[in-house]
Amino acid sequence: MTRHLLRDDDLSPAEQAEVLALAARMKADPFGEVVGKPLAGPRTVAMIFDKPTLRTQSSFAAGIAELGGNPLPINGDLAQIGVRESVEDVARVLGRQAAQIVWRTNDQSKLDAMAQWSGVPVINALSDDFHPCQLLADLLTITERKGRLAGLTATFVGDGACNMGNSWLIAGATAGMHVVVSSPQGYEPAAEMVARAQQIGEQTGGSARLEREVGAAVDGADVVITDTWVSMGKEGESQARLQALAPYALTSDLMGKAGADAIAMHCLPAYRGKEIDAELIDGPDSVVWDEAENRRHAQKAVMAWLQEQDGRSAS
Repeated sequence: MTRHLLRDDDLSPAEQAEVLALAARMKADPFGEVVGKPLAGPRTVAMIFDKPTLRTQSSFAAGIAELGGNPLPINGDLAQIGVRESVEDVARVLGRQAAQIVWRTNDQSKLDAMAQWSGVPVINALSDDFHPCQLLADLLTITERKGRLAGLTATFVGDGACNMGNSWLIAGATAGMHVVVSSPQGYEPAAEMVARAQQIGEQTGGSARLEREVGAAVDGADVVITDTWVSMGKEGESQARLQALAPYALTSDLMGKAGADAIAMHCLPAYRGKEIDAELIDGPDSVVWDEAENRRHAQKAVMAWLQEQDGRSAS
């Protein structure tokens, strides 16, 4: 059966650890002199972008080239998938052209349909519900700084109902971390996301909980994360969001409540002076540039791992 990465819990705890270990090896060997080039041929990877992109497009394109493959960018505005042609028909076409499909889109159900009909691995490069590639990059970054994941406390502050809040709950619990989400009323993650993370945590030793009071949520944390308050597609709610989320800004004062060697994370793009202080994102506790670089290494590992799984299913 073809494997995909559509949401964070598509990887078991053991598989997540395997992908992260492969990402670390690939970072140390960027041109595949030791780990090889699993997309050599070159095999083509279709990259569909329905939403604005910088890190996703650049990191996937560079990573595919380093794996020996051919990156094929597809403009979502021109392709009009689901409008001009059905997702099912596009999946059948691209599955005959490409070894894998990367899609940055809004609707998670469209990714599910692509995966059902493509016949090749499909990777979620961001949806409104999940951002699993960013989380693998973040977990790789934390491992580099802390030497481990299990047992650490990661606190997400701000809009907990966004894709990053969901992915942190699921992927953090999968890694055995204690995930705390602090959001104002109306911006909490969905109850089923918290329940799913708690279910995973029972297996891994991790945990997941909500904490309304932001100072208590950050107290003693090893990692503090935030994301933009006005995500793509939410521009019409801008003023209401800025007002509601202002008390949850990741400031230097708030960071001072975290653990002594805590790190600050942001997946970018960041809006300095809103969800995060300028001096914090540019300061010594920030790891945002490592996160940005590690998108490439983590995604290379995902593509190589899925390619290996696809080969096994075909044999």
